[in-house]
Amino acid sequence: METEDVVFVLDPASDDVHADSARLRQAGSLVPVEVEGVRAWAATRHDTLAAVLTHPDLSRDISHWDPAARAAAPPDTAVTRLASDTSMLNAEGEAHHRLRAPVSKAFTARRVQKLRPRIAEFVACHLDRLAAMPPGVVDLRLEFAYPIPRDVISELMGVPGELRDELHKLTDVAARVGDTPDDVTDARRQLRGLLDEIIEMRRDTPGEDLITDLIAASEHDGADRLTRSEARDTVELLFIAGHVTTVNLITNASRVMLTHPDQLARVRSGEHPWSAVIEETMRWDSPIAHFPMRYAVRDLEIEGVKLRKGEAVLGCFASAGRDPDHYGERAERFDVTAPTPTHLSFGHGPHFCLGAPLARLEAEVALAALFEAFPDLTLAERGDGWRPLGTVLGNSTKNLPVLLGRRAA
Repeated sequence: METEDVVFVLDPASDDVHADSARLRQAGSLVPVEVEGVRAWAATRHDTLAAVLTHPDLSRDISHWDPAARAAAPPDTAVTRLASDTSMLNAEGEAHHRLRAPVSKAFTARRVQKLRPRIAEFVACHLDRLAAMPPGVVDLRLEFAYPIPRDVISELMGVPGELRDELHKLTDVAARVGDTPDDVTDARRQLRGLLDEIIEMRRDTPGEDLITDLIAASEHDGADRLTRSEARDTVELLFIAGHVTTVNLITNASRVMLTHPDQLARVRSGEHPWSAVIEETMRWDSPIAHFPMRYAVRDLEIEGVKLRKGEAVLGCFASAGRDPDHYGERAERFDVTAPTPTHLSFGHGPHFCLGAPLARLEAEVALAALFEAFPDLTLAERGDGWRPLGTVLGNSTKNLPVLLGRRAA
């Protein structure tokens, strides 16, 4: 891909991901872009993205990336950090299956539903905390959408109670929650060190949790055994990925309900379930904007566009969710009353998100309880007060200022 071929530079500071996405779709289904200094093809439309996610000649394995392009990629950006991740995130084939198998059973729909009472307890605790706050503007993302998924994944993974506060503080900085320094390298290093400590604690005192399962997978004999490094990488991936996108989901769904009061009324009345809100939010306002990368393992052609061996392809999930070629006139309209949509926001194919059932359940329980507890909940500011995340990866806002109003009896 030559420099002159680059049509768009994707800006991490963009304040309108969906306007950017509309321009990308107008340019084509596979569009040359530059993202954090990396040149790639952007898959902008639903069917194109679905094809990319399952194409046998596109791989997440970084060894297939063109060596010159890989060497030129700026270090320590969000894109290069994800592209260089050594966990199951970027594994393929048998390696991917071996790394995914030890944790997949914990995220089945049946196992996740057993967590509903515990999730409801966490939600109730944070609602009590909100109700006890002084009157005034509350950042719903920081005070509600963020701590619930963080608490749930800590519980599921078996993080000891005495280390959760420290772990959560480091995660807040590493995930750029609130006002954090631009350079969070030290926080990430400390976070990884603390996760190592937690793994060793679980090795000495095993329990019924994901970390214990991963330790067991690294200590038994057999072809599917994980190395200690692989187990640690999986713990880190699950802890971070296990809550960050769910924060965006709860934030985005809360915001859309508060900006669509007619549809909120239909859900509150029981005419439509909260699960419909979750699926429509996932389509219309995907928690992920763009996600790297897949690499051409040979020269190939997709929808008339020729990709050369080694070129990178970026998935545009927010764009795919509003593709009029797939969703018709409904594409740009949030409509919880329409038939439940199919969407790609949890991925597609072998890398489909393991945590999808958990994310759906957390968001459903949290939203239903929130709007029942605070029936007069309103936005404190409209649009101008919402700060973008400042990343090409996530799609949400850094804050969601609201007025809680009275708490229901």
